[in-house]
Amino acid sequence: MLSANDRKLLRRNCSHQVPGFIEPTPATLFRRMADWCEENGVEHDRYGEGDLIEQLEQKIAALLGKPSAVFVPSGTMAQLIAVRIWTERRQAGRFGLHVTSHLEHHEAQAYQALLRLQGVKVGQPFRPILADDVATLAEPLGCLIVELPMREIGGRLPDWEELQSLKSASHACGLPLHMDGARLWECRAFFGRSYAEIADGFDSVYVSLYKGVGGIAGAVLAGSDDFIAAAKLWRQRMGGRLVTQSPMLISAAMNFDARLALMDQLYARTLTFAESLNGIEGIRTLPRMPQVNMLHVFFDGNVDALNAQRDAIASTDGCWLFHGVRESGVPGWSVAEIYVGDGLLSLADEQVVAMFERLMAAVRRS
Repeated sequence: MLSANDRKLLRRNCSHQVPGFIEPTPATLFRRMADWCEENGVEHDRYGEGDLIEQLEQKIAALLGKPSAVFVPSGTMAQLIAVRIWTERRQAGRFGLHVTSHLEHHEAQAYQALLRLQGVKVGQPFRPILADDVATLAEPLGCLIVELPMREIGGRLPDWEELQSLKSASHACGLPLHMDGARLWECRAFFGRSYAEIADGFDSVYVSLYKGVGGIAGAVLAGSDDFIAAAKLWRQRMGGRLVTQSPMLISAAMNFDARLALMDQLYARTLTFAESLNGIEGIRTLPRMPQVNMLHVFFDGNVDALNAQRDAIASTDGCWLFHGVRESGVPGWSVAEIYVGDGLLSLADEQVVAMFERLMAAVRRS
């Protein structure tokens, strides 16, 4: 069994990878950033002001069809700001979120510990939130957080009609909608609509600048002028008004257009990839037909055996098949999340299928 450091080195030495984007080393990334800055005459922002940060905020606000936007150093902070504003305006100590929400599972219940708010679970665990879920709410809420797509259930999305019905139902009862759009950039290929059309009807939207985009870190919160004015105040209160945020801004801005332009190709590749995987004995994907360029892959095998055989293939073939694999909750089955980036574009389905077939054959023998 390899140590964590040995696995990291093994992965770094692979010439091919199935999941994610191929990441440059820090030295390579910083050289690219320096070249881009020289080509574009970039200067540091200062306390949230400057050409680069303001142009990026305006660009993203326009893409989302919102009047204003503000850069925030982390998605966690952006979400907390949105929840704080809506619950304060509505004078409600509760807000709605899905049972699999990032706020619940990956932020140590920050909304409760820091803001003294209560998160109310809305909807069912294995599907997106729907209009019927809003209609059955038993108490007033400050806002409802809707994640597009829903990472913890394989990147699931409602269909377009379901999404419009959800917006209508929320507006009918005066419930503000906040979008957890950490992976919103990946949704357009499935919906076949502009980002502004998708975001229309949401009162505020958070998007990530590192998930999908490839920035070092950072997020943008978009909404009405008065909402963003309040968000800037809460950003300062939460310690997010840094003296300069140039590294995050530059790394995102220089990748932004190219990454968004790649999303259609990545989604098309994800569909053929999932179809190939579902033809292999002992492998199933969730969803069976992906809705974005990410999916959950279920394996008929235990975690240790899968990790060991993945490492063996990485050693012999120089290809990294997946990152973390964990128990799925179904006895004997394990699951890995695979985000399809440019790493998979250089690999033909035949190559990938052959390696996953070898993986499962070796797991069955172990």
